Amino acid sequence: MSLNMTTTIPFYKMVASGNDFIVIDNREQILRDPVSFAKRVCPRHSGVGADGLLLYEKSSRADFKMRIINSDGSEAEACGNGFRCIARYAVEKHGAASKFRFESQSGVIRAEINGAKIRVQLARTKDYRERREISVLGNRLHYSFINTGVPHTVIFVEGISKIDVAALGRAVRHDQAFKPKGTNVNFVEIKGEKDILVRTYERGVEGETLACGTGSTASAIVSTLMGYTKPPVNVKTSGGEILKIDFQVTGTRVWDVYLEGEAQFVYEGTIS
Repeated sequence: MSLNMTTTIPFYKMVASGNDFIVIDNREQILRDPVSFAKRVCPRHSGVGADGLLLYEKSSRADFKMRIINSDGSEAEACGNGFRCIARYAVEKHGAASKFRFESQSGVIRAEINGAKIRVQLARTKDYRERREISVLGNRLHYSFINTGVPHTVIFVEGISKIDVAALGRAVRHDQAFKPKGTNVNFVEIKGEKDILVRTYERGVEGETLACGTGSTASAIVSTLMGYTKPPVNVKTSGGEILKIDFQVTGTRVWDVYLEGEAQFVYEGTIS
């Protein structure tokens, strides 16, 4: 069991760009089975409702450690929107300084807070693959792939509002080309040298989310590597918020990747 049923656990509900999370102080390991806990509390009709669970834990490498448990119980290496939420949580609820470092499965993340605006430096990108092709659901799709802490496929489209993100995203996410772990899937429309639109099918959530921080980052970087944009890139998400992605690039080498956007507290409560 994840906890003794008489235990009362305080939590915060937070949101960044429409991506919502349950945030819990787990420094004393009150959640011994966070996978089962996430599966129980994240469903929207029978639980608190969230895309995932963020755990604030002790770290020997940085100011604290963050774990990300998706709503299906899988553990994610990185989540840009989750990074921003946990950063604001650390400052406002645990007295962290305006600049600090925290541990994640994708590496140590640097964060800087200025009110509701949070800027986080993401892990260095890897595994870039350009202009590949797959066939799903009778469609031949051209894609590029990059890992921005988690794997992301980027597909450029026109008329992004008409794309069946649920069906196409699910088919690509499970395609043989991305076995065994699968991929997140981003549909991107170029609006200008500094602006793109993105819709993302998220692995672990298993559906379209209102925003994905690492997906927005992957989309901005791939757009630049393919010559469509120049950093910093403004990414308009499905939820309407604009995320700012900045980075340095030479050829296909990308470094100093930063994601900037807001994070908000929605409410606090207890779970018994």
